[in-house]
Amino acid sequence: MTDTGTTDTGSAVKGAGVEQPVRGRPRSEAVERAIIEGAMKLLEDGVSLAEISIERIARTAGVGKAAIYRRWSGKEELFVDVLRAAEPQDPELPGTSMRDDLIVLLETVRRRGLANRSSAILHNVHAQMKSSPKIWAAYHNTAIEPRRRMGVEVLRRGQANGELRADLDVELVNDMFVGPMLVRAILRPDADLSEELPERIVDTLLAGLRPVSSPIT
Repeated sequence: MTDTGTTDTGSAVKGAGVEQPVRGRPRSEAVERAIIEGAMKLLEDGVSLAEISIERIARTAGVGKAAIYRRWSGKEELFVDVLRAAEPQDPELPGTSMRDDLIVLLETVRRRGLANRSSAILHNVHAQMKSSPKIWAAYHNTAIEPRRRMGVEVLRRGQANGELRADLDVELVNDMFVGPMLVRAILRPDADLSEELPERIVDTLLAGLRPVSSPIT
């Protein structure tokens, strides 16, 4: 996505007693929000991803097609940002311990699961993405994969700090932590997603994954 910084169109350059308008075409954050909300409105109305075009989004948002193409290369890239706008923000890890960081990461998955249950947009779009390989691939590369790498890096730091056994495959261990939360959030929509669930999952797994000599905190 291109830079969406704003330019003050209200300012003017004064010279020789005559006001000269500032040149340039500002890329307003308000326009970007209108485009994303326009796409969301179509999804809320039940329009499928396949039926939504750039032209239709532009009409709904009240902007020209050029305003969209200045920010996104196409529909797939735009929908990734629509999904990210509807989801909880990525977490800021406390960095106090591997355990604390893992709990924060799982709390993000828990909140995303709650959002999926309450948001018709997320529920419907996630279901439709499976039949739209380009959108799914773009979402995976820009949203899912960075979070997975974050979890793996937390585990690697845990191994380096002696919080996690050095002989473990951190890729597999990351799946072991995230998997139970994903099962409850996606495969079992009626399952409990209580606030204490991230801590329970982390502590249950760490009981068997810590080095034998490491004290349990």
